Amino acid sequence: MRIISGQWRSRPIIAPKGETTRPTADRTRETLFSMLASRLGSFDELQVIDLFAGSGALGLEALSRGAAHCTFVEHDRPALQALEKNIDKLDAKRLCDVRPVSAMALGKAVRAYDLILMDPPYGTGAGVVALEKMARLGWVSPSSWISIETARTEDAQVKGFETETVRDVGKARLTLLRPLEI
Repeated sequence: MRIISGQWRSRPIIAPKGETTRPTADRTRETLFSMLASRLGSFDELQVIDLFAGSGALGLEALSRGAAHCTFVEHDRPALQALEKNIDKLDAKRLCDVRPVSAMALGKAVRAYDLILMDPPYGTGAGVVALEKMARLGWVSPSSWISIETARTEDAQVKGFETETVRDVGKARLTLLRPLEI
C-alpha cells in the first residue's frame, strides 16, 4: 500500500496484521479521491474524520493532499498499531488525533467535520448506522461530504442524506453522500 498523491506521494504505508482488517485498495482509494477532488476542488484546510480507520490510509491520503487535521477512529488492536506506525513514518502526529474506540461508541461531537470517510466491515451496515448516529450527535455539518465504502452488492442509503454519486470499483462500492438538512 502507498499514498497516492500529495506531499507524501508514493510513500509506503503498512496494513494491519491478521485477517480482521481489509485495507482499501490503492485503485479504490485513487478513484475515491478523484471523485472527491472533482467536487471539493481542494482538500486544503479540511477537517477530516476517518471512521473504521484500519491502517489510516484514507485519512492519511486526505492529509497528504492538504487537509488540516484528521481524527482517526479505530478499536482493533493490530489496526491501531499499524495506524500509529504509519502516522510516525509520515511524521504526521501534529495533524492527527487517534481515538481508540469503536465508531459506534462516539459521543457528542465537539465540532462537525468537512469530510467523513468510512470503510466499515463489508456486509454489516455499520456505515449507515454510524452516520445516522453521527448526524444526531453533531459530527455532520450542512456542508459535509461523506464517503462510505461497502461491498459492491450493498446499498448505503441513509435517512436524511442524499446520494451524490455511486461508483463500483472491483469488489467495492463507493457512495458519496450529502446531508439534506442538519
